[in-house]
Amino acid sequence: MDSKTFRCAVAGGLAGAANGFFGAGGGMVLVPLLLRWVKLEEKQAFATSVAIILPMCLVSAAIYWFRAELDLWAALPYLLGGLLGGFLGGKLFTKVPAEWLRRILALFLLYGGVRNLFC
Repeated sequence: MDSKTFRCAVAGGLAGAANGFFGAGGGMVLVPLLLRWVKLEEKQAFATSVAIILPMCLVSAAIYWFRAELDLWAALPYLLGGLLGGFLGGKLFTKVPAEWLRRILALFLLYGGVRNLFC
């Protein structure tokens, strides 16, 4: 296994662990790793992260489902909104400069960090 493949596997493993452990957040771990370790371009890192997160979310959801900790009926409205938001976000993605994507991600990270510290 070459160095880049190893870094990709480690980045995916860290993102998967964050996603499974916290129920979300794999992409917030993955994007910086794809940028720094794998040296992807910014927009390519964001898009690649989305493609990687889908199977990780499916695995995490299956584990929660089998442990009877997932209420699909309660999740349904969020899923519907998430599908719409994902569609709109994907359309806007091509129009937003990479620098602004990075800044928006940083704001979400800051917001989430502060919220988790004080709530």
